[in-house]
Amino acid sequence: MNELQTLYQDVILDHNKSPRNFRVMTDATNVVDGYNPLCGDHYKIYLKVEDDVVKEVAFQGSGCAISKASASLMSVIMKGKTKAEAEELFNKFHLLVTGELNPEANSEELGRLVAFAGVSEFPARVKCAILAWHTVHSALQGRTESISTE
Repeated sequence: MNELQTLYQDVILDHNKSPRNFRVMTDATNVVDGYNPLCGDHYKIYLKVEDDVVKEVAFQGSGCAISKASASLMSVIMKGKTKAEAEELFNKFHLLVTGELNPEANSEELGRLVAFAGVSEFPARVKCAILAWHTVHSALQGRTESISTE
């Protein structure tokens, strides 16, 4: 299990150091701001949806390593998903980081997202991990108002 924890930690560190899709998307169909007032994490999520499929996800902003890595991995995993599949991923990720989903039993389905399973042990960090996900969830529903983890 220790090797797995190291691997998961490496995934988070890699996505924090070199976040994927960290840019402004000028042709986004939905743009939503997300803010975690507890720690100051703040991201703008850009979403491009065509024919009910997430074509692109990008983000800009700043935050802790967990929030940035989560946003980065989310931006990679959501690409190519239907809106329904993206919503399903949101729900599973939320259950994972709150400790309500067994990561080992769902590891094949969750893939690299399992790296965030340990976040459930630190309740204050759950909001960091879920910020970008709540923001993209709001964008998928066509909302434009800023969201907060509070």
